[in-house]
Amino acid sequence: MSETTLNYYEAGAATAIGGGLPLVMLHGGGPGASAWSNFGTALPRFATSFRTLLVDQPGFGGSDKPPVVGNYYRFAAEHVVALLDELGIERVHLLGNSLGGGTAMRLALTHPDRVGRLVLMGPGGLSLNLFHADPTEGVQRLMDFGADPTRERLRAFISTMVVNQQLVTDELVEERFADATAPGALDAMRSMGMSFWNPETAEDGMLWREAHRLRKHTLLTWGREDRVNPLDGAFAALKLIPKAQLHVFPNCGHWAQIEAADEFAEVSTAFLARHVERTKQ
Repeated sequence: MSETTLNYYEAGAATAIGGGLPLVMLHGGGPGASAWSNFGTALPRFATSFRTLLVDQPGFGGSDKPPVVGNYYRFAAEHVVALLDELGIERVHLLGNSLGGGTAMRLALTHPDRVGRLVLMGPGGLSLNLFHADPTEGVQRLMDFGADPTRERLRAFISTMVVNQQLVTDELVEERFADATAPGALDAMRSMGMSFWNPETAEDGMLWREAHRLRKHTLLTWGREDRVNPLDGAFAALKLIPKAQLHVFPNCGHWAQIEAADEFAEVSTAFLARHVERTKQ
C-alpha cells in the first residue's frame, strides 16, 4: 500500500463509556464531503463521552488524493488502519455515514480485532435496495454532478440529503462546491466512483453478501425519508448481521447526524455504552 497522509480532527478523552475505546467517525462520499462537513457539528456531543476522531478518508478533505486501487471500501479501510497504527490505537468503535459506513464495515470484516462496535448510518455497500430502483435519486444526482460539476447540480444533490430544505443554504452550496472542485478532488471522486462500476472491483464492494460474517454488535441507523440509500436497503443487513439492530429517525433524510442531531447522539452513545471491552461483546 502506498504511503498516504490522512487528515483528522480529534476532541475529547476516554471515559468509562464504551469500554474506554476511542470513536472514529467516517464521512460520506458526496461532492465536497469531509469529516468536518459531515460531523463537525456532532463532534461536541460525542467528545463528552469518547476520545473522538473525525477522519478525512482518502480522496476527501485535507487527506491525500491518490488513485483508488481495488474497491474503495477496502482501499480506505486499510489506510484508516494504517492511521490507527501510527497513532498507537489498538481498537476503536466505528461510526460511518454512507460511504464511511461501507469503509467501517469492510474494516470490521477484515480486521475484527481492531473494532469494538459499529454504528452505520445508511451505509454504502451494505444497503441492498429491495424495492427502490438503482441508481437511487441521490446517487443519480451525484453522478450528474460528476459528469458536469456545476453549483446547480451540487444543490440538487444536497437537496436529496435532507427533508428540511432550509438546511440547503447558499453558504453550504458554496462551501461544498469549493471543496468539490479543489485541486485533485474531482479526479479523486471519479476514481472512487469507478471502483464501484468497474466489474473487476465492484463486487468487492457488495458488502451485503458478506454481512453474515460480521460478529460485532451493529446499530443500523436510517432516516425514514432517505433518498440516497432508502430505508428498504436496511432490511437485508438487519436480517443477515447476527447482532444487528435498527433505529429509524422520522422526518429525516440521509444526514441523521444533522437533521436528528440530539437523538442520533443519544441513541448512538447509549448503544456504544453497552460495550464491555475484551470480555463480553
